[in-house]
Amino acid sequence: MMTTNIPDKTHAGPNPGIVAIVYTLLFNAGLYFVISFTGKPHFPGPWESSDIIGAYFQGHAGAVLACGFLQFGAAIPLGIFTATMVSRLQFLDVRVAGVSIALFGGLMAAFNMAASALILWVMAYPGVAQDAAVLRALYYLTFAVGGVGFSVPFGLLLAGICIPAGFFKLLPKWLVIFGIALAMTGELSALSLIIPDALFLIPLTRFPGFIWLIGAGFALPKTRD
Repeated sequence: MMTTNIPDKTHAGPNPGIVAIVYTLLFNAGLYFVISFTGKPHFPGPWESSDIIGAYFQGHAGAVLACGFLQFGAAIPLGIFTATMVSRLQFLDVRVAGVSIALFGGLMAAFNMAASALILWVMAYPGVAQDAAVLRALYYLTFAVGGVGFSVPFGLLLAGICIPAGFFKLLPKWLVIFGIALAMTGELSALSLIIPDALFLIPLTRFPGFIWLIGAGFALPKTRD
């Protein structure tokens, strides 16, 4: 008896929209411990003095540990989101260079986020915060890896998904335009390495990016004809 293999028309994998929500919740839950809107002590900016940076990490090690733990956890769903979206695009027969660029960008962003969170853990470890020179070096390292080291590859993730998805009409036009604008902002954030005033481009990429990830995760089709 002859059998015919019928290809699966539904992509198998986690729902990327839900994964993006988990990523968003974990990352912002981590921020809750180190950012305050009530005037309480908060994570120091890179323009602060060594004394202010040292005092914060010496006096708020628990908050820093909680932030590092949750943001390390957030890196995992970001990597899963990347792998799932790339897999789904390939399932939908989108086989262009942009898909591989998205994979590279998304995984690099996730790895850098995880590295930044682990450096935070080191900074909060007993004895480290008391060494001003080591603490300041680690502080700038985590700020670089988790700042521009995140926003630039994150921009590649967005562009690598948006451009092919727009060409093949797999995402709403507004979501494609929004994603490309965020991708450009992410790439321009590299200027913050030489122009400190461009630092605002990093959060301008990261926070609207939560909306884009969730929207694209739910909007990208999971079935094919």
